[in-house]
Amino acid sequence: MAVVISALLPVFLLIVLGFILRRSLMRLDTQWHGLERLTYYVLFPTLLIQTLVKADLTSVPVAGVGGALMLSALAMSLLCLALRPLFSRWNIDGPAFTSIFQGATRWQTYVALAVSSNLFGHTGLALASVAMVAIIPLVNVFSVSVLAHYAAPEKQSLRAIIMTVLTNPLIWACAIGLAVNVTHLPLPQVWHDVAEALGRSSLGIGLLVTGAGLQLAGMFRPSLAASVAVFLKLILMPVLGVALAWWFGISGSSLVIVAVCSAVPTSSSAYVLARQMGGDAPLLAQIITLQTVLAAVTMPVVIALVTAAP
Repeated sequence: MAVVISALLPVFLLIVLGFILRRSLMRLDTQWHGLERLTYYVLFPTLLIQTLVKADLTSVPVAGVGGALMLSALAMSLLCLALRPLFSRWNIDGPAFTSIFQGATRWQTYVALAVSSNLFGHTGLALASVAMVAIIPLVNVFSVSVLAHYAAPEKQSLRAIIMTVLTNPLIWACAIGLAVNVTHLPLPQVWHDVAEALGRSSLGIGLLVTGAGLQLAGMFRPSLAASVAVFLKLILMPVLGVALAWWFGISGSSLVIVAVCSAVPTSSSAYVLARQMGGDAPLLAQIITLQTVLAAVTMPVVIALVTAAP
């Protein structure tokens, strides 16, 4: 429990700091828009590439862990789409639905990497890297497609959606990192030095940007949409991930990492994507904050249950 809380507390404090800075030192929207683009197109992709480049994928059950997490993300995505008519009857509009979708399907990579490393060292990082490859491309394709269909004022063509997916920097980052890892392509030390520096900065800046979009009243009075996203991500997603991992025969540390990656709150980069593509960014910021706070309780419970299971 102490490991999980120590990983989540800095995340929440950085979100709060972003909220304070937006209303004191950095009040101009242009300042935060620039940071959003920097995080989405440079900092976070660099972190993904570097983590995958350094991961030892030969020492972990790639098929079982990756398959369980990919199928759980796919199942959650399809469930959200199936529930769209019900959400409409609850007066949840298109942009709000996209925030529920992202809040239910995406994951906080920073927290997953920190907890995995603290629990199992290099093996934990390798397993978390498998999760990155399994989850990030899939949920980004779905997120971009859902945003393009439900958040845009006018429905975009299939070609426009495909082009948006193909130009997504997070998908390319996973592809590049995995390709370098598999081919053992040597990279100069200067790359590692720069990538490590950019990767470290991506966490703080990304969470500050998320906090800048917070609406304080919404944090203490969660909307129905936010409550649904919290339930889907923190309760139902771990159940799906762990159940599929058991079905694949995964156990021990690998099963724990599947539980960790399934139970983390949604990604702060989802907020940036919502701002870029017309989603309900304030709702998503509320979802991220609520999930981050509540995950300090739900994640230790999930990990304890999985560890105690026969």
